[in-house]
Amino acid sequence: MEYVSINETNRECVNEFIESQWPTTEMVIRGKIVDMTRTEGIVVREKGNIVGLLTYLIRDGICEIISLDSRQEGRGIGRTLIGKAKETAVKRKCRRLMVITTNDNIQAIRFYQRCGFDMSHLYHNALNYSRKLKPEIPLIGANGIPLMHEIEFVMDLQP
Repeated sequence: MEYVSINETNRECVNEFIESQWPTTEMVIRGKIVDMTRTEGIVVREKGNIVGLLTYLIRDGICEIISLDSRQEGRGIGRTLIGKAKETAVKRKCRRLMVITTNDNIQAIRFYQRCGFDMSHLYHNALNYSRKLKPEIPLIGANGIPLMHEIEFVMDLQP
């Protein structure tokens, strides 16, 4: 497997991958719309095909993971992408790696904690506001769980 940064050469393929994985390319995170097709990121290729992608934004010393996708779960792609994001954040002198997920995403809640993230905030009823920006956000999420809250996970990078 090959891990490379998003660049001019692969951006079009990356954007097609994003469009195949998500209902739209826009994600609402803590009341702000983020277009995943304009973020930085790390691409995983195997035999010429994209099998994983992590997108992120860096601002104010924080590297925020926007999306994490793996087409082949259980092979360590997600965990390796987190490691690569951490390396990038350290090189760019970030003090923290951060990710937000929703309360219905039980698999992500488990995964991020196993990768060393700490649950830092619960944004109660955050999805009510997000739906004002993006009305297509469903009321019911994964596993039949009402989609209501955002949960923030952080990993401090500097002692």
